Amino acid sequence: MLFLELHYTISETSFIALIKTTKASMLRFATVWVGSIDLVPNEEADSNITVDKDATWEGQTQSVMSDLQKILGDEKLDAIFNVAGGWAGGNAKNKDFQKNSELMWKQSVWSSAIAAQASGKYLKEGGIITLPGAQPALEGTPGMIGYGMAKAAVHQLAKSLAAEGSGLPTGATAVAILPITLDTPMNRKWMPKADHSTWTSLDFIAELFLKWTKGEDRPKSGSLVQLVTKDNKTELVID
Repeated sequence: MLFLELHYTISETSFIALIKTTKASMLRFATVWVGSIDLVPNEEADSNITVDKDATWEGQTQSVMSDLQKILGDEKLDAIFNVAGGWAGGNAKNKDFQKNSELMWKQSVWSSAIAAQASGKYLKEGGIITLPGAQPALEGTPGMIGYGMAKAAVHQLAKSLAAEGSGLPTGATAVAILPITLDTPMNRKWMPKADHSTWTSLDFIAELFLKWTKGEDRPKSGSLVQLVTKDNKTELVID
């Protein structure tokens, strides 16, 4: 199996921790090829594409697509996982409202649009692309407006990619995963007293992605898949 993962972000966050630890290792154990797109090389990956964080949206896209052509040639991918993350808060009165909103847009929306374009050219028929949504963005997010706005856009992109005429290959599936809190080293560092039994484990997401890639229990295209964890057990709530 051939996988491509987009996980670039400006800071060390839950999703980048996911790719640098559990999932990359598990996918290797399952005997697959893993390509990585990030701000820095990922030692777990078989091939790396490094993104210039100061480039424009179009510039990043052109660079990624050019490098993919060099690496893949005529090969097609079984799955493309965008696990780019990041968080910044702030309401409309916050002095950093615009700056934080721009950062959230770059991390979630730029990366998801690039993943979508890569899927249009390099995903196999019947393949899968996953995008990084967020469960809180299903409602208003007054204390983190930029974050909620960006994640809501990712949700919309997943539904658009699932619609006829989106440019995805025949039989491909596009879904967004909507975690609440992921159990990562960084989250544990900043929230040591939180109830960790309600956090979704990285192992669970790794297993979920691999299962979906194999076509097992895969949600219908366009689904928003909430990851709801209680007492260390995670259930999927699919919209």
